[in-house]
Amino acid sequence: MALEDYGASFVMCPSCSRRTTQANWRANWQVCPTCGAHQALSAPERLLSVLDAGSFVELGEHIDGRDPLGFPGYPQKLEDLRKKTGLEEAVITGVGAIDGVRVVIGVMDSRFMMASMGMAVGERLAVAVEYAKNGGLPLILFCASGGARMQEGIISLMQMAKTSAAIADFSAAGGLYISVLTHPTTGGVMASFASQGDITLAEPGALLGFAGPRVIEQTIGQRLPEGFQRSEFQQEHGFVDQIVPRGSMRETLAKLLRLHGYGVMRG
Repeated sequence: MALEDYGASFVMCPSCSRRTTQANWRANWQVCPTCGAHQALSAPERLLSVLDAGSFVELGEHIDGRDPLGFPGYPQKLEDLRKKTGLEEAVITGVGAIDGVRVVIGVMDSRFMMASMGMAVGERLAVAVEYAKNGGLPLILFCASGGARMQEGIISLMQMAKTSAAIADFSAAGGLYISVLTHPTTGGVMASFASQGDITLAEPGALLGFAGPRVIEQTIGQRLPEGFQRSEFQQEHGFVDQIVPRGSMRETLAKLLRLHGYGVMRG
């Protein structure tokens, strides 16, 4: 659908309450043109924002979620989410190109059970990492998650070890892994593959950490610093290498890939 088809309908920014047209909102990839606040972006939109047009080929699309523990209502919840989001699971993985450089890419989508990591998510990621290793391709993962998927219990937690081991194997083979942290990246995802990047990028204002600030404050009985666990705080304390606004992400990734020897440097 062309952007002009959205007409003059408006969107109000949740952060500053200023309005902009639906067309402008979409053209800016859900970033407020007034305050710069980054709102949630779907996995398909994320892929469109960074990859060369028509370059994406999906991997692991046959790997979907099951109900290993017979959790009440879980199969129906999965089915409802598939109809609502058009996704089979909380992550899309595949091969694409950024400025002509082939990459393996994975994008988590918070619309699907807050991008929680169950066995299907872990397996899709492991398959993607292995494909990158075997093909000598760089790996880029856009992380966003509320953590492990409680409906799958210990099987969900096992995905932390699976994905961490896959990344370690990829790194031992000399692969380049760029981790991009978006809002929010927490729980088991943060405690595993999200924090293993050779280069760690983050979007502005993203919440990044294992447990949320309120949980930590309740546990230690102390007030946390302003902006604790946000991207800017994490960069200041050495956890994030660079904060990259969404509009600059494609260009930044292309530069990093070429600096690390992928593709041909242009004059």
